[in-house]
Amino acid sequence: MDDPSKLSPPKSSKTTPSSNTKRGIKSGQLQPFRLQTEQRGQIKEQAFTKRVQELVAEEAKQRIPMAQGLPLTTDKPQQNLPRPPVKEQTKPLNTKLHTEQRAARRAGFNNLVSSKNYSLEILRRFEEKLLKVIEEEEIKTMRKEMVPKAQLMPMFDRPFLPQRSTRPLTVPREPSFHFLKQKLCSGGEPYKIHQHINQNMKAVK
Repeated sequence: MDDPSKLSPPKSSKTTPSSNTKRGIKSGQLQPFRLQTEQRGQIKEQAFTKRVQELVAEEAKQRIPMAQGLPLTTDKPQQNLPRPPVKEQTKPLNTKLHTEQRAARRAGFNNLVSSKNYSLEILRRFEEKLLKVIEEEEIKTMRKEMVPKAQLMPMFDRPFLPQRSTRPLTVPREPSFHFLKQKLCSGGEPYKIHQHINQNMKAVK
């Protein structure tokens, strides 16, 4: 058997920190994030401040009064200035206005409308009067009908006695439907068939 002293100890699977350092693996270091939104925000902020500064500078320039130069006529007066061209006098035209014609047409239209309204008013009054007369006549007739009238006194000495009828009794008779069927099958005229039915019905009565 082998010597136990010569046996090597079992290797452990766990790695120690010293072994990691030997292999060259370093622990991670925290670094700040660099987002694109922050860069864009800084660019926009710079552009906004620049624009504000330009606007302030323009407003300051506008506040400074600027001396205007004199016109040419005062600096170097000209002699014998040209006169403006004389315009010809406008000649009045013989314009014909249609106001009178329009006024006449308008007056005729107003007259037509007033006459139409007057005729309608007369017709309405006539209808109201006619309806009133008819209503009064109906009231008169109703009052006449509602007046109580005296009835004749019944005759108690001669009372009504119904009498037996002298007409003979009707004899029942069977209708002849066979003849009607033959007529229909043979294609007879409808008027003759109707006349035959009426005769049969009279016989039954």
